[in-house]
Formats: sequence, C-alpha cells, structure tokens
Amino acid sequence: MGKSGALRLGRGRAYERGGARLNFLLVMVVIAAVIYVGAQYVPAAYRAWAFKQFVQDIVNDAALTNKPNDWVEQQLRRGFEEHDVPEDATVKVVREGRHITAIVQYTQPISLLVTEYDYAFDTTARSVTTTTAP
Repeated sequence: MGKSGALRLGRGRAYERGGARLNFLLVMVVIAAVIYVGAQYVPAAYRAWAFKQFVQDIVNDAALTNKPNDWVEQQLRRGFEEHDVPEDATVKVVREGRHITAIVQYTQPISLLVTEYDYAFDTTARSVTTTTAP
C-alpha cells in the first residue's frame, strides 16, 4: 500500500507542473503590461508637472516686473514645444488686482497599445508675488 500511495502523489505533482508555468506566464504578462503603461504614462505626467512649474514661474515673473497679460500668454505659448503641449491648448490670463492668474488647459492622448488614454491637463497658476503698480 505504501508504493501505490506514493505513485498517486507523484502523478498528482506531475500534473501540477503545468499550472505553475501558466501562473508564471500570467504574472509575467501582468508585470509587462504594468511596465508598458508606466513607460507611457510617467513621461506625460512628468512633462505636465514641468509645464505647471513653468507656468507658475512665468506668472510670478510677470507680476514682479508688471508685464501685460499678452506678454504672459506669449511666453506660455513659446514654452509649448519644449514641454510637448499641443498647439490648441487653451490659455487664459487674468489680472486680479495686484495678482496675475494664468489658466492652461489641454488634453494629451497617451497610447496604451489596445486603447488610448486622454490625459487632461488643467492648471491655474496665481502669482505669489504682486505687481509693483497699483
């Protein structure tokens, strides 16, 4: 009886080996998919963050040196190419008393192999510094 029980256990494990391979393959596919999505999304998110910092710097500089709203919009649009912002992005500049506010909105498509994700960028930068003129 000892031998027949051992044979049954041995056969059962032989059938389980294929299951482990399948599990390993599925885990590797999931890991590869996460890496691919991250490789597509992270650079777009970083460029959006860098552009947000750029907008804040321009708004602060304009408020400090009392630049007109047109100058702010022009400077922001000049930074589009450097930060991979689409040309059709919406830019609105408003002067509120001694502060300047810039609103920039755009959508950046990100290819995810089987679908496309629209990364929506919407930021409002208000000057930390105030204009020197009343």
